[in-house]
Amino acid sequence: MKKKYTIISLLLLVVIAVALWFFLFNRNNALNSYTSVSSESCDCEESWFPHDQTPPPAEGDGSPFDTTSTTNCIFHQWSWQKFLWLTKPLPSGNPLFLDSLNLVSPEMESVSPQLGLKLVLSSYNQAGPAGVLISNPKVNAGQTVGDTVFYSIHINNAFMDKAVLAASMINSGRTPYSNLETFPVGAFELKVSWININAIAKEKRADYFTTKAAVKNNSGQYAIKTMALLGMHVVGVVKNHPEFIWATFEHKDMAPVYDWKNNNANSATETLFYGKGKTTELGGITWDTLTHKPILPNQAFVLFEYGVPKVSGSGAFMTTSQSEPLNFDNIDNINKCVAGKLKDVFKNYFYNGSIWLNTDGLSSEQQAKTIVKSKISSVLPDSLARGSSNLANITMETYTQTFSDSIHDINAGNLVNCFTCHQSHNFDTKRGNGKSPLYLSHVFESYLMINKPKLLSKQNTAKSNRIEETKALKLEQFKEFVRDHK
Repeated sequence: MKKKYTIISLLLLVVIAVALWFFLFNRNNALNSYTSVSSESCDCEESWFPHDQTPPPAEGDGSPFDTTSTTNCIFHQWSWQKFLWLTKPLPSGNPLFLDSLNLVSPEMESVSPQLGLKLVLSSYNQAGPAGVLISNPKVNAGQTVGDTVFYSIHINNAFMDKAVLAASMINSGRTPYSNLETFPVGAFELKVSWININAIAKEKRADYFTTKAAVKNNSGQYAIKTMALLGMHVVGVVKNHPEFIWATFEHKDMAPVYDWKNNNANSATETLFYGKGKTTELGGITWDTLTHKPILPNQAFVLFEYGVPKVSGSGAFMTTSQSEPLNFDNIDNINKCVAGKLKDVFKNYFYNGSIWLNTDGLSSEQQAKTIVKSKISSVLPDSLARGSSNLANITMETYTQTFSDSIHDINAGNLVNCFTCHQSHNFDTKRGNGKSPLYLSHVFESYLMINKPKLLSKQNTAKSNRIEETKALKLEQFKEFVRDHK
């Protein structure tokens, strides 16, 4: 009888052990569910349409992000819904982001209206080596000179209020320069690329959203021009993701996507940023800091479709921290879903992907510590980055899609994405080795620097010097990033 009870007890222990293993296995799979294979497609939602009634996405308590187990799809759904909400037409005729957000400079200074227009454009240098993107003049017969792409930055009150308060606290010493402060849920910033409508082929102009803007010319004067929207970065904080979700959108057919199986970029027609023909290397997306021009003009191409890296010679998906083709297919599917339901001009824009971190199951403090202690730009297997591993926008990161010298040198260890440059490490080296989740925003860090107390004591005429100093420090930090990815 005792032997019988012993066998039963052993069997019970085995059952309990198996049950515990099964629970932990499924729990771990759930915590990393957006890296697993799913048979369900990632779709848009009926509530997003019609476009003039798109509601803002849920982001805080009770939202899809208020969980310890996220899915890949909810980040893509947030990105598309946020873009649709920001571009929804208001009674004024303008999209929401033009009427409702704060237009600021790269140093977060308010931009005053010019010539009676709220949209004022004066910035045309891209991040990093200050590259300038010029359109291909051959898209219009008889045109010999291309047009310059300009940029605007828009932030909401939640972002601005936190930035102003945090800068005051840090600059006064009440908050340490290294800290775990984060932007609140709902804070977001946009970067938008624009070009003169005359740069676009006449038969395609109706496919772009256009608006009047005061555009600064080479002599420092403003002129009213009709500008077409080319692309938009949508960068926002949701619950459990203080690192921001970094999403990007582009107009279709502006440049070809590099063919990784056949190792070339090719276009049968003249496109906005890529001339007719074939190219096989990186000259078209490499900025020459000596000539201040791309090595190959009018040859800009998209390095990776949806920011998802592929292997040279085979076209297979590269092995990274993000499971493919699930992520790629989700982006592609939701793009098709939205395009099939939109009726206005924004049906001609597509979602090119987003990137975020795996923070599932972490507390708020652990999330902040993860940002400052981890190499968040790494997309090697077992790293934290999720989504599009080599995310870039052809109109905003034209010359920083890779830091490699050759197509054949690109691998999972040197891929470039938003987190490559948007890190927790400060670029104001005079303050030491400061780190904070706040510094992921270059807008905030620039604002923090130009408002340092010792600089404010100088005359107002010194403001331009402070801005130039900020740009120089950003460039030095960028050079470090390039060296690290060679």
